[in-house]
Amino acid sequence: MPAKPIPEAIQAFLREPNHAVIAVIRADGRPICVPTWYEYTNDGSILVNMDEGRARLRHIRKNPSVAMSIMDHENWIHHISLTGTVREIYDDEGMRDIDRLAMHYMNIQYKNRERGRVSALIDIDTWFGWDARTFKEDGVAERIKVN
Repeated sequence: MPAKPIPEAIQAFLREPNHAVIAVIRADGRPICVPTWYEYTNDGSILVNMDEGRARLRHIRKNPSVAMSIMDHENWIHHISLTGTVREIYDDEGMRDIDRLAMHYMNIQYKNRERGRVSALIDIDTWFGWDARTFKEDGVAERIKVN
């Protein structure tokens, strides 16, 4: 968990089906980022899920450090950026996690059931928020909080 608790307003934002991008570190040390579905869990971690053959899975097995940007689905400038550490990687038996994510984002069960899925739980180390919905009189967006 981050050093300071995440305020409830930020947790509520993280619980929404927002657009997200995850960055992982490749074996050569360079980052790579890809869009991803996620879920903010009851214990304050982030759940992500991927096809068993994805390169990012190999990368996080070697280096569990990740970063994410989670953008408001209506206004991408309103976002939370976070860093974290993958705490756990496990097979998504019965595709329960990917089905839960598909329901969260699309209100349907995940369609591609031909390949295995793997889930990862990310502990949030730091986060930063930017709220473009709260403009000051000078037109500059106000920072939510730095943690």
